[in-house]
Amino acid sequence: MKKRYNSFVGYYKSKYGSRLQKIVIDAGFSCPNRDGFIAFGGCTYCDNNAFHPSYSTPDKSIMQQMEEGMEFHRRRYRRATGYIAYFQPYSNTYAPLERLKELYTEALSHPDVVGIAIGTRPDCIDEEKLDYLAELSREHIVMVEYGIESCFDVTLERINRGHTFKQAAHAVRMTAERGLDVCAHFILGLPGESRDMMLESTSVINSLPLTSLKFHQLQIIKGTRMEREFEAHPEDFVTFTLEEYLDFFVDILERLRPELCIERFAGEVPPRFVKSTPWGLIRNVELLRLLEKRLEERNSWQGKLL
Repeated sequence: MKKRYNSFVGYYKSKYGSRLQKIVIDAGFSCPNRDGFIAFGGCTYCDNNAFHPSYSTPDKSIMQQMEEGMEFHRRRYRRATGYIAYFQPYSNTYAPLERLKELYTEALSHPDVVGIAIGTRPDCIDEEKLDYLAELSREHIVMVEYGIESCFDVTLERINRGHTFKQAAHAVRMTAERGLDVCAHFILGLPGESRDMMLESTSVINSLPLTSLKFHQLQIIKGTRMEREFEAHPEDFVTFTLEEYLDFFVDILERLRPELCIERFAGEVPPRFVKSTPWGLIRNVELLRLLEKRLEERNSWQGKLL
């Protein structure tokens, strides 16, 4: 049965003929809003340790991380026939081009790796780096993933992103012009944003030349500035029960153009990083099943309201 939304797994299968699995790589990058180039302290919600697997640590070589990641995923996703080296933690284009070439070439030299995915910030990319990635894409899969998080500058300033939405849109367009797959990441529930504001963002997202999208609900990570902000001003935050989030995300899907691939719609953070797990210890596969069920119950689908 055809899915009621455009899944990214389905996109890769149709484009490349098989399931491809991402292996997270920590290459030891930093961010310009951490090291003082733009700001200090990073984004107010961020603790990168909460968002990537234990096998991925910068003290290991890229090859070691790849081997351990492949072994980990072979037990979970036995249908995968190839792997994508996913440079995820922090800003993975925040280095001179020659250094980037060394790292990406090392990852692509593994015989089972068919491409790379690069997580970065809109202000850590330029024409020269994108030209190099376009050249790489002639022989390998190359995806660039931008952390955008919000379409509203007032929110971006409040969470200490250090860039504007205009910069994000410009980076997306430069990347798409070179024929590269472009993913954008957004957080639902950032302080100061209402449900209506989040729904309004879909029209802006639709206007961008994106290949895929990642969403996740805001999760308050221990020890972050956002934890202190949430404790001081909980009224500034929209929070969701699991049932509320499923319905709200269906509302979002109904407003997104059908050709946009949904790579993720909710996030998982290990319990030790949060004070509570209001949704319980639910895994991603179950969340996907519940989303499909809710779409069926509402007789809804991606792009229904367009």
